[in-house]
Amino acid sequence: MTKGNSTKITDELYQYMLAHNPPLDEIQRGLVATTYEKFPDVAGMQSAEEQGPLLAFLVRLTGARHIVEIGTFTGFSTLSMAQALPADGVLIACDVSQEWTAYGREAWKAAGVADRIDLRIAPALDTLRAMPSEEHVDMAYVDADKENQIAYWEELVPRMRPGGLIVTDNTLYHGTVLDESATGSAAGVRAFNEHVREDTRMDSVLLAISDGLTLSRKR
Repeated sequence: MTKGNSTKITDELYQYMLAHNPPLDEIQRGLVATTYEKFPDVAGMQSAEEQGPLLAFLVRLTGARHIVEIGTFTGFSTLSMAQALPADGVLIACDVSQEWTAYGREAWKAAGVADRIDLRIAPALDTLRAMPSEEHVDMAYVDADKENQIAYWEELVPRMRPGGLIVTDNTLYHGTVLDESATGSAAGVRAFNEHVREDTRMDSVLLAISDGLTLSRKR
């Protein structure tokens, strides 16, 4: 099997890519900086800088009006998607931390999109299971605990409208998906990737964006 692209993403090439993507606005940039300042040990949970414009692009591309996010952290991805929603759109943001999401709340308010975001502080599975069971979700972004990814998927897929999009982050998980003896989160991602590949309800592609990004469209 041949690899079609051997381009190495150096620091310089990464900066070139960012320079040719839509730039983060002042509020987005401030939230990213605050996250690294306040939570340096876990700031890697924040979606990569290039994923903000990508998520906004996907919201507009799908015409999404109802979004579900699993794993909000400090709210950078939430902000990016909410800014791309129409004024009457809604994003249900699921997280378990009041501390982390407090910084997101400030940024969402400053950006004028707080009224589009419905933050639910509770286990995401509880929030998903309390949602209407019919197909009504246009787009979902999953970036949370990896051991529960299949469970999230199984709650989301029946609720996605035909043509709806699920975006799942970290599906290469730092390369540990190659380890057949992986445990914990790495094992969860490996199992999830196999589950998605076999799911005939969805069309899915796994892309080497950041730490791996899987796009799945409801048939």
